[in-house]
Amino acid sequence: MTALKVGAVIITMGNRPDELRALIDSVAKQDGDPVQVVVVGNGSPVPDVPEGVRTVELPENLGIPGGRNVGIEAFGPAGRDADVLLFLDDDGLLAHHDTAELCRRAFAADPGLGIVSFRIADPDTGVTQRRHVPRLRASDPMRSSRVTTFLGGANAVRTKVFADVGGLPDEFFYAHEETDLAWRALDAGWMIDYRSDMVLYHPTTAPSRHAVYHRMVARNRVWLARRNLPAVLVPVYLGVWLLLTLARRPSRSALKAWLGGFREGWTTPCGPRRPMKWRTVWRLTRLGRPPVI
Repeated sequence: MTALKVGAVIITMGNRPDELRALIDSVAKQDGDPVQVVVVGNGSPVPDVPEGVRTVELPENLGIPGGRNVGIEAFGPAGRDADVLLFLDDDGLLAHHDTAELCRRAFAADPGLGIVSFRIADPDTGVTQRRHVPRLRASDPMRSSRVTTFLGGANAVRTKVFADVGGLPDEFFYAHEETDLAWRALDAGWMIDYRSDMVLYHPTTAPSRHAVYHRMVARNRVWLARRNLPAVLVPVYLGVWLLLTLARRPSRSALKAWLGGFREGWTTPCGPRRPMKWRTVWRLTRLGRPPVI
């Protein structure tokens, strides 16, 4: 049996050259057949990279999903020149040499497996933040399971998923693009696994460090619902998230940005609407995360 061909997509703003080089080195050390790497400079030049690493430099920042979509297409239409693509943050580091081989085995053993979400751990403490475990019961990050979404900068996707349901939503720019792809993949019959043994080291950070965080999170949450949920569930899902946001008692400035993004999500185009089937709603519910939470 021929081993699955694995590639890796890394997007960079060019401002972390040392971390990028260390990540590429960790990919080069993977067991099994070499992993082909494409680095996308998202509106910036790509720092020096080892020979054999392909680069694409974009004239403007297309956002996280836009940049990753360019990386996918560098492997041919819908990434068809590879069987599996790894998506890795440029300040991350593959913790072990067997991650690519574990991916090959996982996808080969389960033809219905479409996406694998890695465990993210702090390189100094080994701690995995709760928000990096893509399920509601997140207290035990060492437990692998089926899940309903995945982590954007630490995952592997079977390229047949992109051929089947399309790529990441360019218009999202930042936040929730993974869940949009995950819901479309699940609706098409693919499954998603969280694997605690596939580890990406990444420094512990707060997502709110990004200036656009609160606005983008709110806007894209509305877009996510408008694009993917049956009409009756849209107000339920967004109502729950509005209440959860208020319960977290954000600062005045954060709440103002969030409410502005929430409003923007209703008043701006969100891309094509393809509501998921009700059997997908039930599938999400059985997996522990009904699409109202």
